Amino acid sequence: MILVFRVLTILIAVMMFGTAANWMIDPTAAAASLRMDLLTGMGASTQIGDISAFFLTTSVATALAQRPGQAHWFYVGALLLGAAAVMRTAAFVAGHAPFGTEFIVPEVVMTLILVGAARSRADEAAGAQAES
Repeated sequence: MILVFRVLTILIAVMMFGTAANWMIDPTAAAASLRMDLLTGMGASTQIGDISAFFLTTSVATALAQRPGQAHWFYVGALLLGAAAVMRTAAFVAGHAPFGTEFIVPEVVMTLILVGAARSRADEAAGAQAES
């Protein structure tokens, strides 16, 4: 199971990094991929900066978690993705936006993968420590 989590979390890290890079390389396409228009002026600065930071932080934290004894970093990505799903749902409940199933489901799935990986690796470390 550790190998499955390792592969899935590496894919998440790469995908998140690609999305962050796309926000810097082609922000118009990146915005369109999230079904939004690219803002202009300072709005664009905020939109590009904040959204690319979200994806970059998730990517870096997930990459850092790949190192032995660093599984706690998975929780950073899980928190960001899980919070995004919760806030999207809250926006829907408040009547501010349609329900974004196509975004919420992957965010929840990736959150569960990252939490599962963190727990799996923590169990692995605890088992190794008990053996020594």
